[in-house]
Amino acid sequence: MCGIAGYLNTNGHPASVELVKQMTDAISHRGPDGEGQWLEDNVGLGHRRLAIVDLTDAGAQPMVSIDHRFILTFNGEIYNYKEIRNELQQIGYWFRSDSDSEVVLNALSEWGEAALNRFNGMFALGLWDRKAKSLLIARDRYGIKPLYYAETASRISFASESKALIQDPDLNRFLDKEALLEYFTFQNIFTDKTLIKDVKMLPAGHFAKINLNDMKPAL
Repeated sequence: MCGIAGYLNTNGHPASVELVKQMTDAISHRGPDGEGQWLEDNVGLGHRRLAIVDLTDAGAQPMVSIDHRFILTFNGEIYNYKEIRNELQQIGYWFRSDSDSEVVLNALSEWGEAALNRFNGMFALGLWDRKAKSLLIARDRYGIKPLYYAETASRISFASESKALIQDPDLNRFLDKEALLEYFTFQNIFTDKTLIKDVKMLPAGHFAKINLNDMKPAL
């Protein structure tokens, strides 16, 4: 279990390392083996690491692609990562680590969102494309790994847990009464709602891509 978090300032203001750190600190229990932050302009990504596949620093995140175009923060396990790694090596990719995270990074670099259909496993991720100025968030088809997101007047954020999102001072923390009623009725919430009105859960098997060039998020 790892923890991911990140945000995109839609008002153009530079990202704050303090906010990214607060978000990852809020989910520190998910990753006791290390932490990392990556910031550039109005984008900030964070990660809390539980080292399993590759215990070296080469598997640390957020992870930057070899060409420095893509930055990944990833939580999960890809069971067929060795097969995908072999396929990527055959078309010219080389690897600095033995982690499945780097396989995910290179697969997304090569195939874009289509790579998500190749992953056999459980995952939640955020990927920033520096060239296209786009943020991709995605969740595995069974929804094993959680992924929450929120949108305020100034930013779009995502994280493994809602407690990371409420570190945003601009987020309204109003109770979602419909979600509360759903929970009391079924002892669960089956929609994308959460108990916080402005925080949603990305549905299983879905991705969202936000492009700064048009600022029209689409699920």
